Amino acid sequence: RQRGGMSAIESSLEKGTQAAVRHYVSRVVASVVGMKALVLDGDTTAVVSMVLSQSQILQEEVLLVDTLAKPHMDPMPHLRGVYLVRPTADNVERICEALKEPCFGEYHIFFTNIVSTASLRQLADADEHEVIRQVQEMFADYLPVNTELFSLDVPYVSSLRGSSYDAALLERVQQGLLSVLLSLKLCPAIRYQGNSEAAQLLAAKVGAVIDQEAELFAFRARDPPPLLLVLDRREDAVTPLLNQWTYQAMVHELLGIHNSRVDLGDSPHAAKDQREVVLAADQDAFYAQNMFLNFGELGANVKALVDEYQTKTHSTRKVDSIADMQAFVENYPEFRKLSGNVSKHVTLMSELSRVVDARQLMTVSEVEQELACSHNHAEAMQQVEELVRNPAVDAADKMRLVLLYALRYERQEGNALHRFVDLLQANGVGSEKLRLVPELLKQCGASARQGDLYQTKDVFASAKKAIKRGVKGVENVYTQHQPFLLHTLENLAKNKLSEAHYPYVTSYSQLPAPNRAKAPQDVIVFLFGGATYEEARFVAQFNEQRRHQPGSSAGVAGKAANAAQLPMNVLLGGTSILDSRTFLDDVLGKGIPRQRGQGGHAGGDLERPGSGVHNGGSSSKRFSGSLSPGSSELKVTTSTKTS
Repeated sequence: RQRGGMSAIESSLEKGTQAAVRHYVSRVVASVVGMKALVLDGDTTAVVSMVLSQSQILQEEVLLVDTLAKPHMDPMPHLRGVYLVRPTADNVERICEALKEPCFGEYHIFFTNIVSTASLRQLADADEHEVIRQVQEMFADYLPVNTELFSLDVPYVSSLRGSSYDAALLERVQQGLLSVLLSLKLCPAIRYQGNSEAAQLLAAKVGAVIDQEAELFAFRARDPPPLLLVLDRREDAVTPLLNQWTYQAMVHELLGIHNSRVDLGDSPHAAKDQREVVLAADQDAFYAQNMFLNFGELGANVKALVDEYQTKTHSTRKVDSIADMQAFVENYPEFRKLSGNVSKHVTLMSELSRVVDARQLMTVSEVEQELACSHNHAEAMQQVEELVRNPAVDAADKMRLVLLYALRYERQEGNALHRFVDLLQANGVGSEKLRLVPELLKQCGASARQGDLYQTKDVFASAKKAIKRGVKGVENVYTQHQPFLLHTLENLAKNKLSEAHYPYVTSYSQLPAPNRAKAPQDVIVFLFGGATYEEARFVAQFNEQRRHQPGSSAGVAGKAANAAQLPMNVLLGGTSILDSRTFLDDVLGKGIPRQRGQGGHAGGDLERPGSGVHNGGSSSKRFSGSLSPGSSELKVTTSTKTS
């Protein structure tokens, strides 16, 4: 057994999680010489697909990629079995079962996280034919989404809140976070959001394992030490509720990105070979250059490539709009061959444009941004009511508008929240979804937050927002919102993040002592409850700005670099990558089993906007009540009426 036996890349958050995971997975495949079969579980299948292409795997003499759950049973003694799996009890049991009648000539077992001594003993006892050649821990137990973004693919965490939390699921989150630290060779000081019991519990659990596995975390000491900052999604519910207008975030919100793949099966614009497309920055230069640009800039860049092709081929076809570009791609199949990934992006743009028009998202999004970024109750009340009454606006978009209004004006005297709830019900929104209003305020409202989400208490922040809003332009209207995370990072970079609000974990001796005199240089921010692509974009921009700011060591040569202040590098992670639908599912408690007698299924499953409204039955509950000024509690009464 070897613990992290292969030399890992030098720790650097600037290189990111993709480089770290690719390093480990590549070395696993390349280290076993000769013809081999690669055996994966469901989790590691996703991980491998995000860092290695099929051709790269074939180059390493992998003749078969198999699944641990449904393996091929025919004997193949000429192949070496390379297992890359999570160290779960179920996976260990499956390997032990396979060892009873070995299919492969040799077994090389790589676990993606810390494996228990009991599991090793179980494997040793099962290896009666002595075919196991090695067992190693290779830390790749998470999804490397972007250079600065990772996910644990745990979409619902409601069951981890409160005293009777799901211990097995919490352990999964803890293990994933430990794997990130080990893959990057970091032993961090740990801080957490003080008003979040879930963040405190997770921070303490991670600290306890570092304390127990001191030898495994015995990396070179740094001053100041790296920092793990555990935050709670509930501190900022505005960000995951907003429509997005930058490429990656927009695709995820409107179409969905899962393991770097987008399903276009229902798109009228997608050709047969584009029913599922891959969006991976390391495999697609155009995507890497445009993923953080807004929709208008993206369209201009795609059009420039089409124009370049037309110039080369002396084509005179008029291409002025997204529809023109889509028609051009369909009528010129040779362009699709020569342009590589460009036709894929034309198809995605066409589908995004179709959804935006069908759901009137330009109108909806402008009001969303006003609710998120400005305080004008009379105007907001009028705008929201107009859209809630508009039959052409999707029911899910109406619900998000009301939720954004509720978060901003919950303590506003004379707010219209009760009227909006009645209007939603009159427009066909069922009682289960109407429950989102009181639930969101209970979990994420003013009384549940510790920070100044809307920056109303900071005079300088309010002035900066006013200046920004004074600049006209489409980009400013639709992308003026800044996540609360950015405010947290700016305070951290200035070494002004309140220790009262974000205390350190200090109960474990093996954790490095915090250096309160210096801002940290390597920071992992983990959002319990999920991160968003909008936040990832701001983290990428934050890192880029810090590297090039005056006084940083970026671009400074020789001895002067040692004297210069090193820039702060931030890596963002979350239990999942959210869109508005999954966020609201979690608010309703999806994933928490109902107690016997409650019936139904927990939280209900929110449809992706545009799929229609389902009231689900012949009776519905009517919500009525009001939001008291100075209170975040929406008092709701229910009465059953029969349709």
